[in-house]
Amino acid sequence: MGPRSSHIALIPDVDQIRNETGFSEASLLRLYGRFQTLDRNKKGFLSRTDLQQIGALAVNPLGDRIIDSFFLDGSQQVDFAGFARVLAHFRPVDEEEAATRDPKDPEPLNSRMNKLRFAFQLYDLDRDGKISRNEMLQVLRLMVGVQVTDEQLESITDRTVQEADEDGDGAVSFLEFTKSLEKMNIEQKMSIRILK
Repeated sequence: MGPRSSHIALIPDVDQIRNETGFSEASLLRLYGRFQTLDRNKKGFLSRTDLQQIGALAVNPLGDRIIDSFFLDGSQQVDFAGFARVLAHFRPVDEEEAATRDPKDPEPLNSRMNKLRFAFQLYDLDRDGKISRNEMLQVLRLMVGVQVTDEQLESITDRTVQEADEDGDGAVSFLEFTKSLEKMNIEQKMSIRILK
């Protein structure tokens, strides 16, 4: 057994995590190293405060929403398996892997549909299964900041909701959300190359 194999054995439930996330051994080792660095007090889990140390999230207008996605179950801490599961949504899609996947197997976390579910929950603040005009406005306000006037932002929001809202209920359902993004290459836009 080489040194790399002995290090991978230090990761709790590594085989289950690898099966669930599709991460390679090398990626899991890098992620586990990052997890341990963020876990400064060696508690074995991360809190919101720990995740706020990630510079890229601190400057991302949706950083707080992304951090919230680590704690969807109401918990105030995330272990390494939960950390890896959330990051698996950003793993690039491997076309060869997708083509040979057994349809009886669960859909990979980095599939188009799961990436869309992840993106949808960033907008659906009250988790009611719809993105209201107000939720859309809040997200757009975070994304554009002070670059546009409130009036322009309201207009963009109204147009965005109107274009996606096929049933006329004034909100965007998950199905409407997926249809509005069907031409977008979400598999690439929601991918971080280092996560293979």
